[in-house]
Amino acid sequence: MATKHYLLILLITFLFGTSYPVGKLIFNNSVPPLLMGSIRMLLVFIFLAPFVKITIPKKKYWLPLIGFGIFMGFATNVFLNYSIYVADILSPTIIGTQLSIPFGILFGSFFLKEKVSTKKWALIIICFLGIIFIGFDPNLKNEKLALILAIFMSFFYGGTQVFSRYLKELDVIFTNAFMALVGWILLLLCSIIFEGNIVSNIIEINITSWLLIAHSAFFISVISHMSLFYLYKTYTVQKVFPFYALFPVFGIFQTMIIFNQIPSLIILTGGLIVILSIYLLSKLD
Repeated sequence: MATKHYLLILLITFLFGTSYPVGKLIFNNSVPPLLMGSIRMLLVFIFLAPFVKITIPKKKYWLPLIGFGIFMGFATNVFLNYSIYVADILSPTIIGTQLSIPFGILFGSFFLKEKVSTKKWALIIICFLGIIFIGFDPNLKNEKLALILAIFMSFFYGGTQVFSRYLKELDVIFTNAFMALVGWILLLLCSIIFEGNIVSNIIEINITSWLLIAHSAFFISVISHMSLFYLYKTYTVQKVFPFYALFPVFGIFQTMIIFNQIPSLIILTGGLIVILSIYLLSKLD
C-alpha cells in the first residue's frame, strides 16, 4: 500500500473514532437522539443528491434497498445514538459496536450460505466472550443498557452487509443516498412521535451542535465512507479491512482526552480481546 493510502486509512479510522465523542457532545447539549439522527441523515442525502444518477432500479433490488435503508439508515442510527446518549463511560459502547463484524459474518453464513471456517467460529466466540468479560466490570453497573444498545446496533449494522451484497451492482452513491432518505423519513417520524415538539427542539439546537452534526454527516458518513470505497477499488478487502481495528483505538483515545475517561483494566483487557479477534477475523480469507 502506498504511503498516501496508509495516511488516508489512518485519517478514515480517526474520523470514524470521532463519532462517539462527537455524538456525546451533541447529546450533552440536549439534542434529542432521534432528531439528531434524522438531521444527520438529511444532511447526508443533501450532500450526495447532486451526484446521484437518477434511475429506477430493477424490481429485484427494491426489497434489498428498503432493507438497507431500514437497517443502516434507521435502526443502526437509533441504537447507536441511544447507546451514546445513555452512556456515562463511552469505551464499553465503542468496543461493543465492534461486534458488527462477527454479526456480519454470521448473517452471511445464515442468509448467503457463506462458509465459515472453524477458526472464524472460534474468533467470533472469543469476540462475544470479550464483551461478556467487560460486562463484569463493577464500574459499569449503570452502563449495561448502553452496552446492550451497542450490541443491537452491531446486529443491525452487521445485517446491512447482507443487503449490500445484493446491491453491489448498483451505484454506491445512489444506494447511500437512498439509505439516507429512508433513514431521515423514519427517524423524523419517530422523533415527532416520541420526542415532542420537533420545531421547538430544532430551534433550541445551538450553533456548536449544528457544526458537530454537520461533521458527523459530512466527514464521517460521506467523506470517510467514500474514501473507503476508493481504497476498495485499489486494494483487496483483506488488505484494507484489518485497519478497521484502529477505529475503536482512536475512539477510546479521543474520549480519554475530551472527557477524561480512563478505561479500567477489565475494559482494556476485554477491549484488547475483541479488537485483536476482529483484526484476526479480517485477516482470514
